[in-house]
Formats: sequence, C-alpha cells, structure tokens
Amino acid sequence: MMKKIGILLLAVFTLGNLQVRADEGMWLPLLIKRLNHVDMQKHGLQLTAEEIYSVNNASLKDAIVALDGRFCTGEIISSQGLMLTNHHCGYGSIQSLSTPEDNILTNGFWAKTKADERKANFTVWFLERMDDVTDRVLEGVTDNMKQNERDALVQKNIAKIKKEEGDEFEVQIKGFYYDNEYYMFKYNIFKDVRLVGTPPESVGKFGGDTDNWMWPRHTGDFSMFRVYANKDNKPAEYSVDNVPYKPKHHLPVSMAGVQENDYAMIMGYPGSTDRYLTSYGVEEAVNVEQPARVKIRRMKLDMMDIGMDADPDVRLQYASKHAGVANYWKYFLGQSHQLVKNNVYDKKKTIENDFTKWANGNRERQAKYGGALGLIEDFYKSNAKFVIPQTYFGEAVFQGPEVFGFVMGNFGFRSDMKGALESGDQAAIDSAKAHILEGLDDYYKDFNKGIDEDLLSSMLEMFYNDVDKEFHPETLTLIHKKFKGDFKKFAAKYYAKSPFASKERMELFMTKFSKKAIEKDLVYNLMNEFIEIYIQKIIIPSQTANTIYTEGMRLFVDGLRKMNPGKV
Repeated sequence: MMKKIGILLLAVFTLGNLQVRADEGMWLPLLIKRLNHVDMQKHGLQLTAEEIYSVNNASLKDAIVALDGRFCTGEIISSQGLMLTNHHCGYGSIQSLSTPEDNILTNGFWAKTKADERKANFTVWFLERMDDVTDRVLEGVTDNMKQNERDALVQKNIAKIKKEEGDEFEVQIKGFYYDNEYYMFKYNIFKDVRLVGTPPESVGKFGGDTDNWMWPRHTGDFSMFRVYANKDNKPAEYSVDNVPYKPKHHLPVSMAGVQENDYAMIMGYPGSTDRYLTSYGVEEAVNVEQPARVKIRRMKLDMMDIGMDADPDVRLQYASKHAGVANYWKYFLGQSHQLVKNNVYDKKKTIENDFTKWANGNRERQAKYGGALGLIEDFYKSNAKFVIPQTYFGEAVFQGPEVFGFVMGNFGFRSDMKGALESGDQAAIDSAKAHILEGLDDYYKDFNKGIDEDLLSSMLEMFYNDVDKEFHPETLTLIHKKFKGDFKKFAAKYYAKSPFASKERMELFMTKFSKKAIEKDLVYNLMNEFIEIYIQKIIIPSQTANTIYTEGMRLFVDGLRKMNPGKV
C-alpha cells in the first residue's frame, strides 16, 4: 500500500501505431535504477536514473513538489521558484483570496509584477532525499510476535530513528506494501507561497468534478504560484523581505509538442492506493460504504446548491467547500460503478484462490501465509456493524454542518478553552478567548447561516434514520422526541438563538462567556456525546478487529509479492 507523501513514478509507454499500454505499477524513484530504468530506456526514456533521482546532484525530484505535503503535486518551472499545479489544487487559496468586489475565482487573475502576487494558504514541500529504513524499523521484530507487540516495537523504532535524524528537515517514515517495507522521506518545507496566476473558474473548472474524474478531459486545469525563501535561499515565514526561491532544478518548458509514440511518464505524490483490496473489501465498498458516502455527500451538495444558486456572494463563500464535497462524491459514485462493470470482485477472488494454492504449496508457506485470508475475512465479518455508523460519523458529523467543527475546535475536549476551564486558570481562559476571537473573521467570511442550518437538520435526520440507535447520542433522541422528528424545525429554532449564528453574536457571547453558558448549548452537548460514542462504541471495540486486519493484509501482500517474484 502506498501511503501519503511517497513520491512515485507511473510510466506510460506508447507502443505501435494504434496500441497504447501503461506499464503496471507505481515505483519509488529511489529504486528506479535497480528495478525499472533498463525497461524505461527500451521504451524511449532518454534520461539517466541519476537525472530522475539523485541525492548529490540536481534531478527531477528537486522540481516535483507536494502541496502541504499531502494533497496535490506541483512542478517548479523556472529558476525563480515559479510553480505550476492544477487549478483544483490552488482552488482553496484562489477562493480565499476572492471577495465579492474582487472575485478572482470567477474572473481569473494574473500578477503583472512580483509585488502584485498574493499570499497563498498552503506550504510547498521539497524532497531532500529518501532512504530504505526497513531494517532499522523492523529491528527486533520476529514472525512469532503478536501484531500489537509488533506495532509497538515498530513505533518505538520509528521514534528512535527520527530522533537520530535531527530536526534539520521534516522527517517522515512511511510503511509501504502494508508495512512490509518502510521508507524515510526528508523534506524542506517552504511556507511563503504566493499566487501568480489563475484562469477564470469557467476555464479552470470547466466540466466540474465529472470532468475531473473522466476521460477525455476538456479542462484548463492549471494555476501558478511562486515559492519564496529568505535571502539565504532557506525556508522562512511570509515576509516582504523574502525573495523568489532558487531551486536546485526546474523543468524546462518545451513548445515542440507531443508526437505519436513519444515516451511519457508521471512523477508525483499520490495519496494512497487500494490496489491490494481483497474481494471482501470490494464487496463492502460496493454494497455498503460507498453508497452511504454518495448519499450523504449528495445531500450536502443539494443543501449548498440551494444557497449558492440564490446568491452570487454565497456561491463565492461556498465554492471551495462545494468543490471538496463534490470531488469525492463523483469519485465514490464512479468507483462503485467501475468496480461492478469491470468484475473486480471476481478478479480478486481469482487472485485469492491462486494465493491460497501457492500458500498451501509447502508446509513453510502454509504455516506463515495460510491463515492470512481467514484473518481478513474475520475482520470484515466482525467490523460489519461499524461500517455504516463509522461512515456517518465521518461524513455527516465530523465533516457535517460547520457549527459542529467550530464548536468542537474552539470548546471541545482537545481545545485550549476546554483545558483552561478544567484548570480554572483565568489567564489561560483569557488566552483561549483571545485565540477564538482572532479566528472569527476567517470563519465567518465563508459562513452562511441558512446553508448551515439546512446542513444541521439534514445531517441529523440522516444519522437518526440510517444509523442503528445503539450509536445515537441522548441529545439526538431528545431532539427527535421534543420536535416530533422535525429536525428542520429544531435547526431553525437553534439557529434563531445560537451564539454561533454570526460573528456579532459570537463576539457578544465571548464577552459573557462562562463554563455554564457553553454547557447549556445543545450542539455542544450533542458533539461531546457524538465523540464519546464514537470512541467508546466504535474506536475501542474495533481495535481488535483492526489489529487482525493489519496482520492479515501484511501477510497477504507479503505473500503476493513472493508469489510473483518477477513483478516489479
């Protein structure tokens, strides 16, 4: 399994006049020279392995960057730190920089000088180097260890390695192939990033999220930013004194165009892959989890659409939020369809049958791998009762109405205010108040009471109707009874008096703030109960099942790789 922030290569080779084929696999640049480079050259690659990845010399890896280290890939295309990325990757920053009076999301924007560039709200991560640290991470690990003992030792070893590496770089150690291998990534994180240019939304988001997930695409899906550094060319906080970053390498821009049979490859930062998902996982995804996600997200989009269609200012407020929900609504909708259309379940069963025959081929393999699929099956059986509630907690509660996140972020069990109130330290309470007040402008700039009221009622109603009552908070049951099942009526009455309905009400609430006042708020109580139930009735009970799954998948994937030793 490829986990977050691993820079990978996907090579695509065009063969013959009409045949197009993609070589299967996602490959770490660190291993290109040993595993893939000869084959890539046969198909037309003209770069050396060192020109793709090198620690000591400038290479492609120095021009391929990760936005916030996780959510998108960018490419450095000039010696002055100019970065090209997708329009949808810059979308959040473009929206946050837009106002009704200067709507650059709708109209587009191009800085005529560097002084006109505008501060973005994400960081850019440059990979310094990567290393195989499997032996160091698995030091002391044995095959007869229980999975939880193995996990504890692995985490202890990872912490030790990070401490040994120091703090010059951001150090991340990631498990690959379901924790059969571990790789260390060292990053330079640049915090001063500025918007240089973006086409109008009608170009950059043409076709919406349907076009984003389908082929052929027709979108002008690009935006441009610039990375800034201090005068020593090092990462620094935003400052007018900073200068454009001078990269180790940048991609030259060619105007020659693409010819038939040209070699092409993709280099970037994918989030993760489910390529090793078993037939049990496919069945659950198609029949249970993904339909639930699609249903909830479609309802969220409908609620947003009503408010956005009625007011262009609201459309601007919710553009980025809507895009975030719509992106994976379309993804889950399309993935479920394609899993069925391409008979993925049957293909997975064939792989699993072949694996079972291989595992039973001799006593040693049978002893080590023979029980892997049984462990995985046991997990899906025991975890079945948690799939719907866990999905609804994620989609309808934790990513539901904004008031939920706002209340818990500012007053919930991990907030500064919660800790200050429990300690009774007035200085800490005052500091937490000041922090909350400082964030109000940003929050309410893109908040609409009407939309959030609709989201509150619809998400609570869906949770009440679709999730087993075992997972219902007492306050949710109380609301249902008091308002006779009319969650819309509840939401309207709540928001008519809620201190969270506007910036002005919130400021007034904070002047009179007390522990007693927040504990009277229904949404505050509701969210505390939601979290308590989530921890006590889902997270803790499912820990044993998750451990079983981790062990089963680790053994299954390890066995698959040994079963196919010639596959890169």
